[in-house]
Amino acid sequence: MKIKVGVIFGGPTVEHEVSIISAVQAMNHMDKEKYDIIPIYITKDRQWYAGKMLMDIEVYKDLELVKRYAKKVTFYNKNGEFVLQTTGFWKRVLDTIDVAFPIVHGNNAEDGTLAGYLKTIGVPTVGSDVLGSALGQDKIVMKQVFEATGLPVVDYTWFYDCEYLAHKDEIFRDVKKMGYPVIVKPASLGSSVGIEFVKDELDLDKAVREAIRYDEKVIIEKAVDHLVEVNCSVLGNYEYQQTGAIEEVMGSEEFLTYRDKYLGGSKGGKSKGMASTNRIVPARISKEMTEKVQELAKLAFKALNLSGVCRIDFLIDKKNEKVYINEPNTIPGSLSFYLWEPVGKPYRELLDDMISLAIKEYKNRNKKVISFETNILSNFSGTKGIKGVKGKLK
Repeated sequence: MKIKVGVIFGGPTVEHEVSIISAVQAMNHMDKEKYDIIPIYITKDRQWYAGKMLMDIEVYKDLELVKRYAKKVTFYNKNGEFVLQTTGFWKRVLDTIDVAFPIVHGNNAEDGTLAGYLKTIGVPTVGSDVLGSALGQDKIVMKQVFEATGLPVVDYTWFYDCEYLAHKDEIFRDVKKMGYPVIVKPASLGSSVGIEFVKDELDLDKAVREAIRYDEKVIIEKAVDHLVEVNCSVLGNYEYQQTGAIEEVMGSEEFLTYRDKYLGGSKGGKSKGMASTNRIVPARISKEMTEKVQELAKLAFKALNLSGVCRIDFLIDKKNEKVYINEPNTIPGSLSFYLWEPVGKPYRELLDDMISLAIKEYKNRNKKVISFETNILSNFSGTKGIKGVKGKLK
């Protein structure tokens, strides 16, 4: 019997279309002999749809047509089965799934929001749990975790949008002390959305206000001199980790932009997600630096409680041979399959490993005590319990 895999993608995020690309790629590479693939698409206005048509990338050229032809559904636990049920007056179970496979990117989705919902339902889920997803999305908190565990990060400062409006001059002084150029980022977005490279104070206000459009928290990082950007993908969980090939990413600007990542730096043509990025594999770094990056990638993976496949991005000062962890991508674009093929793991096998790992973790988690059979309320006297508040209720 085939395992029913519900691939969940889309969502209310600025990386909505990127998620669609990654999900369709993955669905078209899964082993059809082993898995029955159930596409589950979340619209930008948080509606859930299902249907085999959703495996075709051409469908998404008009997102309104998706709503017209796919089935609108709800997803819940029905007596131990994880069901997709149609909405409306004549409700019926459209399908069931055995494993959820979220392929979502960005805030309101990848940040633990979806992971928490799936955990509440109780369905086996591919990828990081709530904590790892949340830590991996917030660029500020993740750096604080890295610092606490002794992992290298660049100098930075951060603030809330309200603090910027109230203490702009103080923040400008902090940035000047840190030194230009700097990178201004929204704290919880990915895919380089809202990020600006700032060379001097004249452009800082504009960059911060652009970041505030997307997030209430903003981080400003010291730009690395003699920069080489490399990425390393990690597969595993808290018990073991393995790394794929290391890529050197070639951006067309001071940092890797959204266009570099998903449009290949071009102005036209079909996107292949992160697979379209200009890159050199393996990265042009020394054997010693390669080993250091791989070890730091594993340590960062464990520090943030990650699981499944992630991509850890690094900044290297090549002249001074210093390496800094930039950020993790808990559900990376294209699931970083292009970093596993060079080490002998084709995309189909990578997906199989991720699903198998999720099932194993689910079984292990269910061996733990998660609730008690006894009911402490069985002998509880309700009238005595609310005695102290009777006067307030009158």
